Amino acid sequence: MSITRFDEPAAAEFRADVAAWVRDALPKKWQTSRASLTPDEVQQAQREWDAALHAAGYAGLSWPAEYGGRGFGPIEELIYYEESSRANAPDGFGRIGRVLAGPTIIAAGTEAQKAKYLPRILDASEIWCQGFSEPGAGSDLASVTTTAKKVDGGYLINGQKIWTSFAQYSNRCLMLAKSSAELPRHHNLSFLLLDMEQEGVDVRPIAQINGEEEFSEVFFTDVFVADEDLVGEEHEGWRVAMTVLSNERGTTEAATRLVEATAQIDLLNRCCASSSGLDAARLDDRRELLRWHIVRATEEKAAELDWFQAGSILKVQWSELIQDSTRLGLDSGCSVHRDYWRHHYLASKAMSIYSGTNEIQRNIITDRVLKVAR
Repeated sequence: MSITRFDEPAAAEFRADVAAWVRDALPKKWQTSRASLTPDEVQQAQREWDAALHAAGYAGLSWPAEYGGRGFGPIEELIYYEESSRANAPDGFGRIGRVLAGPTIIAAGTEAQKAKYLPRILDASEIWCQGFSEPGAGSDLASVTTTAKKVDGGYLINGQKIWTSFAQYSNRCLMLAKSSAELPRHHNLSFLLLDMEQEGVDVRPIAQINGEEEFSEVFFTDVFVADEDLVGEEHEGWRVAMTVLSNERGTTEAATRLVEATAQIDLLNRCCASSSGLDAARLDDRRELLRWHIVRATEEKAAELDWFQAGSILKVQWSELIQDSTRLGLDSGCSVHRDYWRHHYLASKAMSIYSGTNEIQRNIITDRVLKVAR
């Protein structure tokens, strides 16, 4: 039986177990010199964390047991993220697979797809990326023009995706493509699981302003996807994509971002803001407000209530909190962490754009939560 409220005794017991494990499992370099790690060292720590999560059974806490998970509910999952946040644990390299690909395949995939992909998502032996955004289709996702042409045994994919995180490391891609030129918007797209390690896939990393190459543009030329890798019905990929986006903007994603925000705000309080005289107290208040909204949405989700309203503002909250935290860190002028703040400030500029721009999110809140007539 899953925990349904954070104030249950079982929640306190589970929290103590998680806290003890996280404390013991953290990679040593991450504990002692996190702020000065190179990108390669960060990736190594993330991969080590993926392996530790899987070995201890924390990689799929809320996945059904028959698919390798623990069968817990969203409360247990959030407790894990809270405790990893307190310990400033790394975010695993296989996060897109665990947070987006796995839950989508569980919700909408066939049993064959679950058997084939879920074990390798859980242990992060296969890394996944998300092939949604295009140069002319970002927040207006229904306008994607990458095509999926029906051929014998499957589909041929042609087109371009952009801002594809971890594409250069990925084995598989969650692909949304236009499968009909005649059907109306939202009913002309198909959702496919694409093999990134085949001929015709051209990944070109994008040099970002902070020096990283987290994102890539990806070109597809006659790339084959078999019929058995179609998720859901042909031309009804929009419904499946909404499952992905609900996870991307939901409580789990917000909780992973809480980990990031906590590390930054703690660094400000411990060193940078305190030594420069800047006031970081409002950031602490906003971090607690973000946590409260995550808790509220998670408890409603655990009770199988409609948690959309409670969770609707999460993406706006965490993206703007991280942007403001890194801006304050940069303004502190801290000589010890100057490079850290420059790097993370520049990286944060994209956060209010991806996963649906914050302007789009505010429109959604206005229309679907506040129900303001235009």
